[in-house]
Amino acid sequence: MVTFVVYLQMRVIAVKTLKEYWREFPHAEQSLLSWYEEVDAANWNSPNELKAQYRNASILTDKRVVFNIHGNAYRLIVDIEYRLKIVFVVWFGTHSQYDKVDAKKVSYVKTNKE
Repeated sequence: MVTFVVYLQMRVIAVKTLKEYWREFPHAEQSLLSWYEEVDAANWNSPNELKAQYRNASILTDKRVVFNIHGNAYRLIVDIEYRLKIVFVVWFGTHSQYDKVDAKKVSYVKTNKE
């Protein structure tokens, strides 16, 4: 027998990564937590639905989105699989650090921080 799981809300992968970011940027912790709670409760089926909730988000591709965090002091880059309801955290940093990366091409780099 095959069992299918249907998610009605978005799943953020991975919360551990967000925790690593707010350890590095303590001022962003509460803003990242708020973002996580909002996204975890969301049910986006398309970039248009996301944009209706986050007008300041930048839709770079069908999957790549940039969120302004903590009054635009920080940027969060994610990849979203709308059909699967998965939000994959790719990159986080200050606005000035963001200006030095190619947001469409940057990849997640795992750190060894615990």
